Amino acid sequence: MQAKHGAFLTWAMVALTLTTGMVEAISFLVLGPVFTAVQTGTMLLLSFALAGVVALSIAPCLASLAGFTVGAVLSARFESRSRVRGRRWFREALIAEGLVLTAAAAVAWGIDRHGESLTGRHYMVTGLVALAMGIRNVSTLRVGVPGLTTTVTTRAFAALIGGSPLAVDARIAPGSGNQARRAASVAAMFAGGLLGAWLLHDGRLSAAVVLLVTAALVLAIALSFTWVPRERTSEAG
Repeated sequence: MQAKHGAFLTWAMVALTLTTGMVEAISFLVLGPVFTAVQTGTMLLLSFALAGVVALSIAPCLASLAGFTVGAVLSARFESRSRVRGRRWFREALIAEGLVLTAAAAVAWGIDRHGESLTGRHYMVTGLVALAMGIRNVSTLRVGVPGLTTTVTTRAFAALIGGSPLAVDARIAPGSGNQARRAASVAAMFAGGLLGAWLLHDGRLSAAVVLLVTAALVLAIALSFTWVPRERTSEAG
């Protein structure tokens, strides 16, 4: 049962990584340029904008940082209290994330194209999506599946290379299972970005619809935990 739960959790994290790529396609191509899940990128874009780089704006970066901070704080407080009450906090966190993404999609209705002048509505959508990603980052950090943070693939990519026959770094956990998780993480992020950009390209779908699709995927992943045997994930149950 424990092995079955672990396998399900791994694939759920891979699916969430794919949604991150979709979210960042919307954030960068329509709302910014800005990132909402990968705050390393937001910090760099903010620094470039402060240096006066043309085509970059400070406001969306600040909206992203603010939303992410609020989401991370709320998630950490909620999940800690849920642990005390013995709730299935990860499923609840994913449901909250999906609902916030749905709200962001509602606000984004009518925002379609990259290159249009940014308005307060753009910043509100950015803040809401970043809030959802703040929730995501804390909840997946608490789950602690090795190589699958769902929002950053740099470490997974480095470990994939370091653990390959090209490098064979003894300090990196070996094994086909570990390498498969790392490869799945990198591939899912790429596929999510590709899918999101393709859906947005040439107006195939609006940003609001792509956000709704992403929210639906997150909620489906959350609800799928209903049919998985109860099992402790990391430090919380």
